Amino acid sequence: MNKIFLSALIITLIAPFTLINAQGLLQEKHDFTRQDTLRGSITPEREWWDLTYYHLDIKVDPDNKYISGKNTVQYKVLKPHNLLQIDLQSPLQITKVTQNGKNLEVKHDGNAHFVTLKDTQVVGEVNSLEIHYKGNPQVAKNAPWDGGFSWKKDTNGKHFVATSCQGLGASVWWPNKDHMYDEVDSMLISVTNPKGLMNVSNGRLRKLEENNDNTVTSHWFVNNPINNYGVNVNIGDYVRFSEVFDGEKGNLDMDYYVLRDNLEKAKVHFKDAPKMMKAFEHWFGPYPFYEDGFKLVEVPYLGMEHQSSITYGNKYMKGYLGRDFSGYGWGLKFDYIIIHESGHEWFANNITYKDIADMWIHESFTTYSENLFVEYYYGKKAGSEYVIGSGKNIQNDRPIIGHYNVNKEGSGDMYLKGAYMIHTLRQLIEDDKKWRMILRGLNETFYHKTVTTKEVEDYLSKTSGIDLTEFFNQYLRDVRIPTLEYKIENNTLKYRYTNIIENFDMPFIVTINNKQQWLFPKAEWKTMSIKGDDIKIDENFLVYSSKL
Repeated sequence: MNKIFLSALIITLIAPFTLINAQGLLQEKHDFTRQDTLRGSITPEREWWDLTYYHLDIKVDPDNKYISGKNTVQYKVLKPHNLLQIDLQSPLQITKVTQNGKNLEVKHDGNAHFVTLKDTQVVGEVNSLEIHYKGNPQVAKNAPWDGGFSWKKDTNGKHFVATSCQGLGASVWWPNKDHMYDEVDSMLISVTNPKGLMNVSNGRLRKLEENNDNTVTSHWFVNNPINNYGVNVNIGDYVRFSEVFDGEKGNLDMDYYVLRDNLEKAKVHFKDAPKMMKAFEHWFGPYPFYEDGFKLVEVPYLGMEHQSSITYGNKYMKGYLGRDFSGYGWGLKFDYIIIHESGHEWFANNITYKDIADMWIHESFTTYSENLFVEYYYGKKAGSEYVIGSGKNIQNDRPIIGHYNVNKEGSGDMYLKGAYMIHTLRQLIEDDKKWRMILRGLNETFYHKTVTTKEVEDYLSKTSGIDLTEFFNQYLRDVRIPTLEYKIENNTLKYRYTNIIENFDMPFIVTINNKQQWLFPKAEWKTMSIKGDDIKIDENFLVYSSKL
C-alpha cells in the first residue's frame, strides 16, 4: 500500500464547536464567521418550524449549466414566529417567495435568506411556501468532496450530470432548511431535462412526462424521512436492470442505472450489491427504506451515499479504484464504493447526525461495516485483518469530533481510527452474539432519527453494560493513542498507560509467552510476576506499546 496515497486519501475522504476543556482533553482553536453560525446552528429562524414535506421542481439545462424552478416547503408550526430562514448558496438567486398567493419580503444575509411571513403562524397548523430560484450553480471541482453540479459528458458525447453536496450543504444547488437536525418526512423530486436523457433521483419513479419543448420530466417520490444532502439529481444516457432481494422485511427492489455502454459489465460487477444487502441486514437489521427501494446509479465522480439512490463511480474495479486499504488483500475482494456507500443507508441515512461535528457516527460505523462485510464472507480473522491493516494509516492529527454549531467536521480519522475504535469496543464486549444485537438495536432504537454523540455513547454504555465515558473521551476527543509502557526485570512485568486522558483504564488482551490474558493498566505503574520476556498486545485493540 502506498502510504503517501492513503494519507492523502484519508484527508480527501472528509465527506464531506465548542472547545473541549475537561480532563486535559486536546483543545483546538478556530476562527468562525457569522456565516458559519448561520449555516451550522439551529437559529431562532429555524427552530420554530418543523419540516413535513418538500416538492422540489426544477429544470436542468446541461448545455448552459443552468437550473431554474422552485421548492415548495411544507412545515408544521411549533411556536409563533413570522421570520423564517431558508438557505441557498451563491451564485444561485432566489427570485421570489410566496405563501397563499402573497409575495413575501426576503432579506439576504450571505447564503442565509430571511423570509417575513404575512399570515399569522398558528401553533399546530401545517403551512407551506414556495421558493423560486434560478442560476448557474456552483460547479463541483472535485466531487464529491467539494460539492455542486458535475457537468460532464460520457464517451459518446452525451451529457452526464450529477449533484453532490455533503458538508458544503444541499443549499449549494437547491433552497432548503440546510441543517441536519430536521429531516423532511417525505419528498417529491420533479426534474425536467432534455429528451434522450434520463434523470434518476431518490425514492421511486411515480411518473415520466414528455413535454412539447423537447424535454422530459421525471417525478420521484421519497416515502421516508431524508436528510438534505441525501437528495440528488443524476442525468445521463442510462439503462436499467434490476432484481428482487429476499430480505428481512420481504421483497426489496434493487435497481441499477448505468451508462448504456457499461450495461454488460455492470450486470457482473454489481453482484456485490445483493451480497452487501445480505451481510448488512445480518449485522444491522432490515434495510431502512424498503418503501423506496434500493438503487445504484452510475455517476461521473467516485460515489456518495444518497439515500435509496447510492451513486457509483469506482470504474468497475475492486477495492478503492483498484487499491486495498488493508494491505492484507481483503480490500480487493469487493468494490469499496458499493459496500461503503451502501453501508451509509444504515449509518447516515437511517441514523443521522444532528450536527456535522458528530460526523463520526456516519463514517466510523460505515467504515467499520466494511470489515463486517469481510467477516461475513471470509471469516472473523479476515475481518480483523482488514480493520487492523487499514488502521496503520491513522493520522492522529486532530480530534474526531469537530466544532459544534458552525458546520465544521472533525478529523478524517473518523474513518479508519473510528472503525478501529468500534472494533476495539467489540473486543471489550467479548460476546459476538451480543455485539450483533447491539448493532441491530442501534438501528432500531434510532430508526429514521437524527442523533447526537451523547445519545450514541449512552446507548452503547447501557447495552454493553460498560461505562464508556472515558473510552469515547480518549478516542473521539483526544488525538493520542493509548500506549502501554512496560519493562521486564527479574521475572517481573512493570507496566502503565501513557498518552491517555485522566481516568482512562481500558483493559485489553496480551499474549505473554504464548498465553493470552487480560491486562488492566492505569496511569500508575503496576507490577505482575511473569516467566520469560515475550509480551504482545492483541492487535484487535487500538493500543500501542513501548518497551523501556
